[in-house]
Amino acid sequence: MPLALEVAVQDAAGVRVAREIGAARVELTHGLALGGVTPSPATLELAVEAAGDDGPGVHVLVRPRAGGFHYDAEEIEATARDVRWMLAHGAAGVVIGAQTASGELDTDALERLRDVARSVRADAAVTLHRAIDVTPDPLAALLIVRGLGFTRVLTSGGVSAALDGLDVLRALVAAAEGGIEVMAGSGVTSANAARIAATGVDALHFSAKRTVTADGAVRMGSADEGVGGHEVTDLAEARAVRAAFGL
Repeated sequence: MPLALEVAVQDAAGVRVAREIGAARVELTHGLALGGVTPSPATLELAVEAAGDDGPGVHVLVRPRAGGFHYDAEEIEATARDVRWMLAHGAAGVVIGAQTASGELDTDALERLRDVARSVRADAAVTLHRAIDVTPDPLAALLIVRGLGFTRVLTSGGVSAALDGLDVLRALVAAAEGGIEVMAGSGVTSANAARIAATGVDALHFSAKRTVTADGAVRMGSADEGVGGHEVTDLAEARAVRAAFGL
């Protein structure tokens, strides 16, 4: 199969960028600076409208909060309800993850979320997000979700940036044996996309983002940058990633 491109976006404008470059999918999220959390219902509706019938599939990151991936019962329940809602309202798939207190994948939670997803849409794609990269053994985690029938994993190879995890990415591709897709993400840019793709991964995940800053003397939150800004999907960088493969 040809390499698939997935763009992490936060709004309908990002979906339109992904559509213009011919991306196979978007991961719709909110708060990319936090690693992403669940987007709003209206954001999904607008994203699905922007994708249209022939645009990229809209896959929603369902993550109840920032921080680690060890969730209590209410957080798992919130995640399950969001999974159900997103798939019932146009999402093609969901991106999820959960860990135990000791760091292994929480298979009970993942089985429940998978079952909820496929009860809404039998063909729903279910992706394990980068929780795999903070498990004790990413290869073991891959085999677990392969056995659970997940569609793909999103991984940087167990490190902060995919460019530094090339050896593990190659090992994950080999361990997958075609039974689950391996998608590389984190720090993927037009400058390194081809090198990361050469590991044999099935897809590349990137945000092609730039920051729109806001000026002001009044702090609006607890972040060090104060007023700060927000991130948008940059069409020029998205085009450049695609061009890195001669497309």
